Amino acid sequence: MQRRHQHLTIPIEIVRTVIAIAETGSLSKAGERLGLSQPAISSQVRRLQSLVGGSLFVKGANGTTTTELGKLALQQARKIMEANDQLLRLGGNNFGPPTLRLGLSTLFVEAFVGQKLPDPLTDVLVLADHSCAIGRGLIDGYIDVACIFDNAGLDPDIEQMVTDEYVEPVAWIRSRNFVLSPGAPIPILTHPQNDWIIPTLTKHGLSYKIVFNTPDNHARFAAAKAGIGLTAVPSRNVPPDLVVAKEYYLPPLPPIRTLLCERAGLDPQRSAALIKHLRALLFKGSSSHDAKEARSELLKSTA
Repeated sequence: MQRRHQHLTIPIEIVRTVIAIAETGSLSKAGERLGLSQPAISSQVRRLQSLVGGSLFVKGANGTTTTELGKLALQQARKIMEANDQLLRLGGNNFGPPTLRLGLSTLFVEAFVGQKLPDPLTDVLVLADHSCAIGRGLIDGYIDVACIFDNAGLDPDIEQMVTDEYVEPVAWIRSRNFVLSPGAPIPILTHPQNDWIIPTLTKHGLSYKIVFNTPDNHARFAAAKAGIGLTAVPSRNVPPDLVVAKEYYLPPLPPIRTLLCERAGLDPQRSAALIKHLRALLFKGSSSHDAKEARSELLKSTA
């Protein structure tokens, strides 16, 4: 007798647990959110790890974080939950409007949270990270709307999701008492996706030394405040305790595109209020026509 092929199935409860652990950074906090004991949470994680063939989480000083395999599993888990919720709504199981997931470059967080959200936007989940990570979320479908900075690390398909853009200058910044020693290379504070500083210094043949590298903007600004070196940000994001550096030896930095994006397939009626709010908050004075003109000018300046 021919044996039927046995299909493996991952229970939706386990998928929900993986997302909760990633969002809370703790097995115990995930258990509190889901109403499960920590042994039950651990059992679910072990079961999924046996199915996918590797560790999904690692416990460190800053809590429980995902491994590289865990990051991939998390992306798929969010897609599964999205499909699950959409399928339930087909049968009239409407649990209220679905949460809109907004991805923000960490440089936009202060401006966004400093504004009171209109009532239609109270059901928004904010995911703050560097622009490349937010861009991957758009591509993978677990981020709906995003405000990010253009850089070489973004997937080219992001261009199809841009609904508005704003080209703005980038400024060198430093502490108020920073002084470069005569003849010394310029000490630079960078982040992994930096497209502004190193290419510019290399193009002008200037000597520099990377003394601090981090994806955390707050850590980078703290290093600048301590006088360790120079860094750069879009002009509107200069921290109040740092100053724009205008020293003669610093070359002008190329402008950068700020992008407002919507993921492919998102119902525009769902995102209309959020898009309107973000345009008013972060893209004042921009328009589709202005964006095309600005893009053209940027290409000329970087050619």
